[in-house]
Amino acid sequence: MKPKQLLLSLACSLCVFMAHASEESPAPAVDDMGIPVNAGFQGTMELDVRDSKADWTPFTPKKAKEGSPNILFVLYDDTGLGAWSPYGGRINMPTLDRIAQNGLTYTQWHTTALCSPTRSTLLTGRNHHLNGMAAITEAANGFPGASGRFPDQVTTIAEVLRNNGYSTFWIGKNHNVPEQDVAPGATRKEWPTQQGFDRFYGFLGGETNNWYPDLVEDNRFIDAPYSPEDGYHLSKDLADQAIKMLRNQNATNPSKPWYMWFNPGANHAPHHVAKEWSDKYKGKFDDGYDAYREWVTQKMIEKGILPEGTVNTPMNPMPKDQANPADHVRPWNTLSDDEKKLFARMAEVYAGFSEYTDAQVGRIIDYLEETKQLENTIIIYAADNGASGEGTENGSVNENKFFNNYPDDIKENLKYLDSLGSPDTYNHYPTGWASAFSAPFKMFKRYSQFAGGTADPLIISWPKGIKARGEIRHQYHHSVDIVPTILEITGNEMPKVNHGVEQYPLSGVSMVYTFDAKPDDPTQKKVQYYSMLGTRGIWKDGWKASAIHSPLTGHGQFDKDEWELYHVAVDRSESKNLAKENPEKLKELVDTWFEEARKNNVLPLDDRSAAEVLGIERPSEEAPRDTYVYYPDTAPVPEGVAVNIRGRSYKILANVEIKDENASGVIFAHGSRFGGHSLFLKDKKLYYVYNFLGIQPEQVFESSEELKPGKYTLGMAFEKTGTGENGEILGKTQLYINDKEVASGEMKTQPAKFTLSGDGLCVGYDSGDAVSALYKSPGDFKGGVIQAVGVSVSGQPYKNLELEAKRMLMQH
Repeated sequence: MKPKQLLLSLACSLCVFMAHASEESPAPAVDDMGIPVNAGFQGTMELDVRDSKADWTPFTPKKAKEGSPNILFVLYDDTGLGAWSPYGGRINMPTLDRIAQNGLTYTQWHTTALCSPTRSTLLTGRNHHLNGMAAITEAANGFPGASGRFPDQVTTIAEVLRNNGYSTFWIGKNHNVPEQDVAPGATRKEWPTQQGFDRFYGFLGGETNNWYPDLVEDNRFIDAPYSPEDGYHLSKDLADQAIKMLRNQNATNPSKPWYMWFNPGANHAPHHVAKEWSDKYKGKFDDGYDAYREWVTQKMIEKGILPEGTVNTPMNPMPKDQANPADHVRPWNTLSDDEKKLFARMAEVYAGFSEYTDAQVGRIIDYLEETKQLENTIIIYAADNGASGEGTENGSVNENKFFNNYPDDIKENLKYLDSLGSPDTYNHYPTGWASAFSAPFKMFKRYSQFAGGTADPLIISWPKGIKARGEIRHQYHHSVDIVPTILEITGNEMPKVNHGVEQYPLSGVSMVYTFDAKPDDPTQKKVQYYSMLGTRGIWKDGWKASAIHSPLTGHGQFDKDEWELYHVAVDRSESKNLAKENPEKLKELVDTWFEEARKNNVLPLDDRSAAEVLGIERPSEEAPRDTYVYYPDTAPVPEGVAVNIRGRSYKILANVEIKDENASGVIFAHGSRFGGHSLFLKDKKLYYVYNFLGIQPEQVFESSEELKPGKYTLGMAFEKTGTGENGEILGKTQLYINDKEVASGEMKTQPAKFTLSGDGLCVGYDSGDAVSALYKSPGDFKGGVIQAVGVSVSGQPYKNLELEAKRMLMQH
């Protein structure tokens, strides 16, 4: 397609999109005579306003009930029950300790085992499959329970509260926007400000670089306010923005209650924090994760978090031929001294990251106390799933290796021992610490059949509304129970019909009764199913059935899963399988799981690998194309909607006019130092760098000749020739100035994404963290003009594309 035809096609596509996006609003209700029905209006309307009577009643914003409390909900990622100090863990959490001493600590609160699904339940009060969130949004599939989009049958707690007189704020992580909608030109329907929130400041993906985050303010992408060299860290920035929003609220509407959902990047990878915070934990994890697991279980028993006699479960509970190798735990006594040093430091960094973020939450609490709002503020402080095993058995200095199914190398990791947590790393501890911080349970994040993936910290404080101070509650509950709790506290109801659509009933039950209960009073919850990435379980009246499933024994074959049975009312750690002794009880629970699955859109089950699931092509407002054209001076294009070069041959061509003989800077960049590629000018030469998962050295292609002022088509071509033993794509790269090859060589590319954190595709600069060490971000292009950059996956020869590009260049 010629350039003018391409532009015309793009323009027509845009017109079609706008026509769909601007659907007419519903016509106003009218009576039999066609006269509008002005519901609630009690005034009169005559020809002259002087003869008419105004009535403000239907136009006055609804006020919250007198005495309605503020709500601050702090939600961490990836934190098991055995991590934090209020539960007996070694990670010091002064702010959380303070809240626990002023409220209630829950010992049997559970989640879905993964972030997007859990967050959906906390937004709607419905089970995650009813929300279309079977897994993370990047794993969406074309089934009702896995669409990655909230159906019209669910309403968020934010919308309910806003409609009943609350201000609503969302700070930090989202991860409930479909991946293909995380784009400047995409629909905003699933974005926070259209899900009931007045304001949003944070990131839309599942994770982000805490030093160079991908930020959104309300409905637009923004750059971080300052750099890490000037002291920037995401946790601090989020607290700054939270306090700013609350100050503005207090300045104009001090009597209006508010709901704030504060979602820091912690404790999700990358584990980023300044060295001084990690150093606070020097030596505190030197005994290793095996010893920590035993130590913290005893501490939890001493604090009353776990009942006397609770037994620690095995760190590797599944036979090796059934377990995913990436989730295996290497016993501490089998590690080398260097490995022990590396793994201990990874835990220190994680702990420092967690405490630093807790200190930022403390600044918000201090502000509430200073402004005398703390007394009538409900503080909910929790985590969304168990500790993460995505660092694999060797830990990682670049977590994106996990999502590319690429193994970590201990020698490579050791090079970064002294810089863990810094901008130089995208680090994650090994599976041993995931198991330790999820003690005493089996497994960790992603595993829903065991409590290691679902048992999470939850602490609630409300000085004005909860009399108990520093007490424990053992009632069994789940993340779907938070919305019903907030509704009861605020005196509101979930609408039965919203925007003309009948709503799903709430899946959870209120926890308000626990505020005045005794620690061991019976729970009012009766049943809760679990299902995540092919794993599944069911809790009912103190009993739990767990399906033992491994994709290693054959993809699917869920009908062959062996179900285990635990009496968790007396065996909290799920250590004794009672399936043989109680076959009737087991059958009852398994039947209940299938009943709940039918009611909640749980089927079909999916146990495919991350690389398989993340590679699914999903429908978006723009169909995949053979050629993508990008222009300078635009926001970064997120990876979910950018050209997909994964696993295939591709070509990049840029029309550039060099006006200054010393022109330099980035022409095209996508990704970061932890995975990405970039075409740029430096020292009068053309460079192409492919940074493969951050593994050094970078793959560098440098032109054999210098560039003088003039008009050029600059580009490169990668031709796939095969696949490596770890799934990496092998091939040959050629670098071009016009139609002349100026460099070539062998190259490998990543089979999956550059990163889950964003670092979008850019023209004329490199946003966030630079792809290559050969230039500094943002590496703005200077001394010339970039007309456009095209990326082709069409398979056409480079020279054919170059001729088309040259014609376009010469027309300008």
